[in-house]
Amino acid sequence: MKTNMLLISVLLALDVAGQSLDQKEAPLMTQWAAQVNAENPLPEYPRPQLQREQWLSLNGIWEFTPAEAGEDAPLGKQLPRSILVPFPIESALSGIMESHPRAWYRRTFSIPKEWNGQQIILNFGAVDWEAEVFINGKNLGIHKGGYSPFSYDITPYLKTAGPQELIVRVFDPSEFGGQPRGKQATEGIEIMYTPCSGIWQTVWLEPVNRNCIDHLSVTPDVDSSTLKLTVRAPAADAETRVVVNILEDGKLVKKVSGFPNRQMEIKLPDPKLWSPDHPFLYGLEVRLMEGTDTVDEVASYFGMRKISVENVGGQAKMLLNNEFIFQLGALDQGYWPDGNYTAPTDDALLYDLQLQKRLGFNMIRKHVKVEPARWYYWADKLGFLVWQDMPTAQSYGGVPAQPYQYAQELEGMVRALKNHPSIAMWVVYNEKCGQDEINKTVSTADLVAMVKRIDPTRAVNQASGYDWYGVGDIADSHTYPAPRAIPGEPGQAIVSGEYGATKFKVDGHTWSSKHVLEVETEQEYLDRYKLYALTLSQLKEQSGLCGAVYTQITDVENELNGIVTYDRKAFKTDPDILREINLSVINKTLIEKQILPTSSRDPQQWHYSTEMPADNWFRAPLRSADWKTSEGPFASAGTPNIHVGTEWSTQDIWLWREFELGFVAEEDLEGLYLYLYHDDDCRVFINGVLAAELPAHRGYSYSPISAEAKKAIKAAGTNIIVVHCHQTVGGQGVDVGLSLLNYQPASDQ
Repeated sequence: MKTNMLLISVLLALDVAGQSLDQKEAPLMTQWAAQVNAENPLPEYPRPQLQREQWLSLNGIWEFTPAEAGEDAPLGKQLPRSILVPFPIESALSGIMESHPRAWYRRTFSIPKEWNGQQIILNFGAVDWEAEVFINGKNLGIHKGGYSPFSYDITPYLKTAGPQELIVRVFDPSEFGGQPRGKQATEGIEIMYTPCSGIWQTVWLEPVNRNCIDHLSVTPDVDSSTLKLTVRAPAADAETRVVVNILEDGKLVKKVSGFPNRQMEIKLPDPKLWSPDHPFLYGLEVRLMEGTDTVDEVASYFGMRKISVENVGGQAKMLLNNEFIFQLGALDQGYWPDGNYTAPTDDALLYDLQLQKRLGFNMIRKHVKVEPARWYYWADKLGFLVWQDMPTAQSYGGVPAQPYQYAQELEGMVRALKNHPSIAMWVVYNEKCGQDEINKTVSTADLVAMVKRIDPTRAVNQASGYDWYGVGDIADSHTYPAPRAIPGEPGQAIVSGEYGATKFKVDGHTWSSKHVLEVETEQEYLDRYKLYALTLSQLKEQSGLCGAVYTQITDVENELNGIVTYDRKAFKTDPDILREINLSVINKTLIEKQILPTSSRDPQQWHYSTEMPADNWFRAPLRSADWKTSEGPFASAGTPNIHVGTEWSTQDIWLWREFELGFVAEEDLEGLYLYLYHDDDCRVFINGVLAAELPAHRGYSYSPISAEAKKAIKAAGTNIIVVHCHQTVGGQGVDVGLSLLNYQPASDQ
């Protein structure tokens, strides 16, 4: 495996306008850390779907100091330390890299002279979790919500001349509060990570007229070739008009006029539809008019596409533009070793999506985090279907969740992101985090209904993993390591919200020595990935599985189950091979010929013993008279994911039976796999040769057969398969089959 090592030069000190910043170094740094410009970090316009030409970034070096509860604002006082905004306090790129639940930020700024006479809006992309804002000593209010944008009209509080003082108080209780926080925790289990506190998205100013556009609501209607557009302008009167230009590759294709604060239905001639393979985006120019005068003008974009869940052939399917497309993606945590919640640069943000495109994925599950608006812009532009999680509260521990705060932030997330064509699904809960506590006040059904009311155009997933309450469009299970298709209520599409998570390290690219590994070689890693893909393909064809999420795209801190290392410098295996595998799952049909069926559907006869047979029990000749005979599966009652054909309650069981291949070309044996359930440890022999030795596992899945065992198989004649399963803890069960597998293009079927 080739590892692309990049040297990172880290500046020890940066000096901007008399302020110095001590650059920190995390255990891992990305290649983009050295490209961060402290004078103007993340200089791109932060809100691509409501853009104005005039704006001023306030990113850069701010004054900083930790705070205590109840302190007065440090008005007119220089703070002793410096921080680089918009990087979280805990991040290396912030220059602080410490944990402070309370802190003060301060800076001064000047208003450009050409903005005189206009209203000045102060915008925050996001501050985690609570922000209190002061302009020239005036308290503008408190905003709660670590993932949502917010703004203030600061015009009344500006001085007529000279520098303006901006102070922000931040508070983030992490797991000691009940707010939505996703994977943030100061301590805890491996799957929780370093907190993100303070300003973590762009801060900027923009001038507007009193009568201005503050929001666009964009809803495509593919079936009627219509764009439904509402231009919100709170100060508009009866004389105010709206002029809309729709652009195709920069050329005007439609011009209409209407009124603000009313829905306009704009018919599109022969619309180009948006999809992962063809992510076409229309340009949108909107002008607010008073008579012949343009009082405000914004640029935006939209994609024409339809998301639906409908019955196809007796099964609920997730459809895109009225067609079924299997949605395959990775779990994307959105963490960076140097920037924490904030990507070092826009190129870094883009890279994470580009590498997932390179891997052949057509979907991303954005996991318990809301990204900056530019992340969704790149998802729109590159063509991803995004399953958007609500950031969890009470995440695997911590104080009880705050029900109304959770509902409020869920509503804010949906309203903020609903214009993005990439969003295909809203995920209300992940793995029951905070769900029980919130249900005491606001039920899961209430939250699903709220999301549907705000946005009826997308699928709503009540809970990825669990608990299910029979509401929403999706039945989403988490099974490790292999995926499964667990049905929910009638009419719900079946997805595997998490599977995989193979822990494998690349030396020189680990956050610390605190990690657990599951495989030691790249080949083992790739073999597992292939087997999970085969299982997905089988579930897609036989069980109606509509989509699946591999855990995960990158390592994060001590978690080493990524396809890519945490520093984004090395793939765990050849990405071109993974791309071929992923595209086969999405686009091709798995053809399975059962050589030896399991008993999962139709009972199969096996010879068995619960006492140790003779020394050569795995080799022929085996005499039926020395063994009992019964039907599989062999299991104890209550063991998950398997039914009982014959009760098995001892510590060990031995099984054997004969089988024939029928006519199979020698070259086709490459596609011969075991398909089995084993709880716990299992060994399989074919014609006396070890075919597989497997550790404890629950759930039916494919397993490769050793090259030596394949050579021992008789293409013509009778073969013997022998199985030993050993019970270690909990339930127990075993069921074994053999299948020949190959992919064919879906069009060939």
